Amino acid sequence: MSVEAELKKETEKWLEKLKKIKIVPASEKGKEFCKNISAYIKDCEYFLEQGDLVRAFECAIWAWAWMEIGREIGIISSN
Repeated sequence: MSVEAELKKETEKWLEKLKKIKIVPASEKGKEFCKNISAYIKDCEYFLEQGDLVRAFECAIWAWAWMEIGREIGIISSN
């Protein structure tokens, strides 16, 4: 498998995982986190459509990071 194909596969995998998770803000700051997570998910989709796999992957990772940080500090919850 080429690096490009592998990067696309991984990006799509993480994007699908993100889209399946219900993220709920637990505070006003949590709402900001949710807004940023949503923006990164949309950016990921956009960059995938454009074939910009590096940026798409970066957006997926940033969305996941915001979600993990928000959960860890207790301002969002997810299932």
